[in-house]
Amino acid sequence: MLQAREGEDLVVRLVDGEDLLACLGNLALDSAVILGGIGMVRGVRLGYWNGETYEEHRVEEPAELLSMQGNFATSAEGRVLHSHLSIAKRDGSVCGGHVLAATVSNTAEIVIREYRRIRLERRPQPSGGMGLYPTSAG
Repeated sequence: MLQAREGEDLVVRLVDGEDLLACLGNLALDSAVILGGIGMVRGVRLGYWNGETYEEHRVEEPAELLSMQGNFATSAEGRVLHSHLSIAKRDGSVCGGHVLAATVSNTAEIVIREYRRIRLERRPQPSGGMGLYPTSAG
């Protein structure tokens, strides 16, 4: 993983074979947003929240990473990365959802903004999901 930072902005490049979520989790960010991501991924597991659990959809073959958004927050259990992506398959069909797993295929380029005066926290919701609670950090 390559990375460069200027102030609150971080640009990350992942290379072929890297685990997308593990690499982003290793950035150890407590309060940040993924502004965008492009590249290519394979072995993708996407989740659709049906109100009780994630229904899983798999795309094993390499696919273009069209967009990626998300956030880094903290919870009582530690750091939480919540991210969604859209991918295009070889035939041009597009699918997306909550990222459960993905391996970088060739490259992934991700832009992140870290917040220093906003705190992002995740708390359990009655639905079973984790709600985002943003607060000013002083």
